[in-house]
Amino acid sequence: PVAGIQKFPEKSRDRFLQPEELEKFFTAVNEEPNQSIRDYVLISLYTGARRSNVLSMQWKDVSLQHKIWRIPNTKNSEPHVIPLIEEAIDILRSRQDNGSDFVFPSDSKTGHLLDPKNGWMRILERSGIIDLRLHDLRRTLGSWQAIMGSSTLIIGKSLGHKSQKATEVYARLNLDPVRKSIETATKAMFQSVNKSTNNQPNEINMY
Repeated sequence: PVAGIQKFPEKSRDRFLQPEELEKFFTAVNEEPNQSIRDYVLISLYTGARRSNVLSMQWKDVSLQHKIWRIPNTKNSEPHVIPLIEEAIDILRSRQDNGSDFVFPSDSKTGHLLDPKNGWMRILERSGIIDLRLHDLRRTLGSWQAIMGSSTLIIGKSLGHKSQKATEVYARLNLDPVRKSIETATKAMFQSVNKSTNNQPNEINMY
């Protein structure tokens, strides 16, 4: 019955946090009164992980000693290991001993945070940033990695992308260059904020 009907053209979304938005974003996140929402947003940015994976993040999959987070089930139906930068580790350490198997526990049937929509809307309202979705945090990390010169293979590895022959190359990559790429990207974001405010590097709290 749909023979001859052209598919509606899909446009890929390319929204990510711009340099001039970063200061407003981090300030709004730091002012969020709900610590779980604040931590969830920052972990989403620092890991580039998908929304559902961050929400259901479990302590058994996190190794603070080895600085990695192994996601057993992903959109690609394959495990994905994410190297954790120091900013992410600091947040996770502050949430330890929460009495739950989940990093972001709640009273929901699943036992973990389900919908951070209201908290996210508060952050956007305080920051004055429009047209930014939670998934755009994932795109923000990848975009800043690209801006800082990371290869598509490194970016694909850090975000858990799956693509034909490139997948074999991802499997052979060491996690050290991936962690370095993420660190370089986040430092560039922090430096952009500091330049816009003419502050010293340590004067803006990113957590």
